[in-house]
Amino acid sequence: MAQSPIGEAAVPALDWQQSQQRLEQVSDALAAADASVRNKQDLQDATRLLRLPEITGEVRRLQFQKTLTLPLGSLAPVAEAFGIESPLQFTERDWRTRPVVTAVLPLYTGGLIPAAQQAAAGATAQASAERESQRQSLSVQLAQAYFGQRLAEQAVDVRRDVRDGLQHHLDDALKLEREGFATRAQRLQANVARDKAERDYQKSLNDLQTLKAALATLLRSGGEVRPLSPLFVHRTPIGALPTFERDAQARQPQIARLRALVAQAEQGVRVQQAKLKPTVYLFGQYDFLRRDEMLTDPDWAFGIGVKYTFLSPSSRPAQISAARAQQEQAEAGLREAENQVTLGVRKAWYELDTARQQFLLLDSSIEQNRENLRLQELAFREGQATSLDVIDARLGLGGAQVERAQAAYQYDVALAQLLEISGQMDRYDEFRRQADEVIAHE
Repeated sequence: MAQSPIGEAAVPALDWQQSQQRLEQVSDALAAADASVRNKQDLQDATRLLRLPEITGEVRRLQFQKTLTLPLGSLAPVAEAFGIESPLQFTERDWRTRPVVTAVLPLYTGGLIPAAQQAAAGATAQASAERESQRQSLSVQLAQAYFGQRLAEQAVDVRRDVRDGLQHHLDDALKLEREGFATRAQRLQANVARDKAERDYQKSLNDLQTLKAALATLLRSGGEVRPLSPLFVHRTPIGALPTFERDAQARQPQIARLRALVAQAEQGVRVQQAKLKPTVYLFGQYDFLRRDEMLTDPDWAFGIGVKYTFLSPSSRPAQISAARAQQEQAEAGLREAENQVTLGVRKAWYELDTARQQFLLLDSSIEQNRENLRLQELAFREGQATSLDVIDARLGLGGAQVERAQAAYQYDVALAQLLEISGQMDRYDEFRRQADEVIAHE
């Protein structure tokens, strides 16, 4: 069995699905988005415990002085007889250790706890939507780089065929010139055309190297990547425009993100409103070193408490008004995004359909150009056509082939953009596998 050259064997070959999997594994942007989701999920998990009691322990080592004054009242005359002055004064100065455990259980917070829990859930939903948006955006970038390289490979093939064809035409012109059937001007025309075709071919090679570098960088491959999946096109529309519009409103990550922001803004209003309400709580306290307790300190205590703030410098009504304004801002942003997404779906759908129609129309154009080239070459050999006729026919065929490949590339990118704007980028490989037309790299 013949072995591949070392350079080719070292190039990783990836189909579309494999390249997408690799992108999700190596993308730093997705890693950052994943960390953000974990952060918000942990914070949401933490809010589930807000209704549990808060138990704190405190140990204080303190030096104190306490003075007690005890009036003797009716016993004062008796005390004076014994030389005791009224009132009696006692002063104690000592070091004490105060280990105390306190527990507080919220009973009613004015809606603060459920608002905090729902706001945390909204933050998690926002982070998840942002991650999904980032993932789908990266998939569009991958489609541009992956199929861009496939287009460049097609262009290299076409430019090579044009160059080789014009070289063959130049050889014919030289032969006919020697035989007296072609003029020197015709041979020079063929030579100039061949040289230009060589320049175009070398440029296409450089363009291919640039696109290879782009794909390799995106996939963090450390070297060249060889894509296996070819350019593709569907002969018929893949779906109705209204269907994509409905899907976009339900599944688009940016809309989901803004809906999460609206939910958080709503809970922000509830949080501010809760500050105008009283809080009710149970409390308990236990002293672990009773011999060091103060005269006024209990051994233990428990009970119920109510707290209400009558006056606050934070201007609670203004805080509520600001929270409502933020909610209105989030709701207006959501409505604007819904309109923009609908417009984006329509734009992407029509661009996709335009690329599809251009691809199909170029089928017959290529066949006509190929037949025209064959006839012009025969006519030139028989002296019935000029060198420019052959050159124009050859360039016309090459241009149509490149244009057809470009239409396929535009279709593949437009499909990715349509699926991204409608929140369905996961279906890209499904549509790719269902393609009717495939342009394979030869």
